[in-house]
Amino acid sequence: MADIDKALPNIKEQPEETTEDLAVEMSDEMEQVKPGETEITEMEDGSVEVDFDPSALAQSDAADFGANLADFVEEQELAYLGSTLFQNYQDYKNSRKDWEKTYTNGLELLGFKYENRTEPFSGASGATHPVLAEAVTQFQALAYKELLPASGPVRTQVVGVQTPEKTQQANRVKDYMNYELMDQMKEYEPEFDQMLFYLPLAGSSFKKVYYDDMLQRAVSKFVPAEDLVVPYTATSLDDAESIIHRIKMSENELRKQQVAGFYRDVDLKPGQDNLSDLEKKEMELEGRTKSGKEEDVFTLLECHVNLDLEGFEDVNPQTGEPTGIKIPYIVTIEENSREVLSIRRNFDPQDPLKQKINYFVHFKFLPGLGFYGFGLIHMIGGLSRTA
Repeated sequence: MADIDKALPNIKEQPEETTEDLAVEMSDEMEQVKPGETEITEMEDGSVEVDFDPSALAQSDAADFGANLADFVEEQELAYLGSTLFQNYQDYKNSRKDWEKTYTNGLELLGFKYENRTEPFSGASGATHPVLAEAVTQFQALAYKELLPASGPVRTQVVGVQTPEKTQQANRVKDYMNYELMDQMKEYEPEFDQMLFYLPLAGSSFKKVYYDDMLQRAVSKFVPAEDLVVPYTATSLDDAESIIHRIKMSENELRKQQVAGFYRDVDLKPGQDNLSDLEKKEMELEGRTKSGKEEDVFTLLECHVNLDLEGFEDVNPQTGEPTGIKIPYIVTIEENSREVLSIRRNFDPQDPLKQKINYFVHFKFLPGLGFYGFGLIHMIGGLSRTA
């Protein structure tokens, strides 16, 4: 028993902790709390009142690199930003009106639609010589065979000294990439095939490659030239100060993105879908007309721009002062309401230079005099019209 008593702690010698002692400990902990974050006040009845600044929590959430910064910017600032970006979109679009007009008129030369003419006399031939359509089809067939062979579009090459280990590694990379493109990315082949038809007509086509959070995989989608707008001074995607991608999205799909937290959860009403002359001509050639029972469609403008956003400025790491340098963001607005739905950083967090991440790949049929390339409409359009 004596040994057991020695092993046990002497309970009688332990001081009894009173309520006053607990209060002193709590007060000491409260003194360690940094001012401006959270204040803890003890009330007379023994309860504790916690006072915190919601803006401090918002700043901590905004510190997340992938956060939607539109949730932390003032409404007035968002309204000004949405209005400015929409005006830029209108200016850029107006600057390429002649290009759109040439492309629209050239689509008539494909000869997909037969016209019963009454000029210059009733019963005059309305057939169009298929020289343009034939050239487009030949290019698409040859390009598809070369770029999408049966073995897969990815090819690898060992740089430097070839060893059996490097060759086997290159083959594994090739097999895996072909598996991803042709099996997992269901849209890759049909979207690429469609792009090869647009390319010789318009002279320029685009692919958008990015990681889709909803699908949990990489995607590669075809973007027609009419849906990608750049400043009139741009000569390439790399030096373009702004790239605006016009996206058509159904009401249900937009709601999914809002519930998932990708876009701000704000009330939006679909506006009138004003089709451009180019879109009307494409629908006419396909024989489609818009019915009144179709689901409401929203038009989103995804703007890849450089901004000096208030509250998230570029800061000199040595002095801690804003530098005034504009850094890359992706700002998405709804065309009808000009409502800003999201603002996200568009650079690698580990990149000290904060260079923009380019999601688009530009395919040119023939190099043009400016940003857009020349297509068969520009090269043999006059010959087709004469024929």
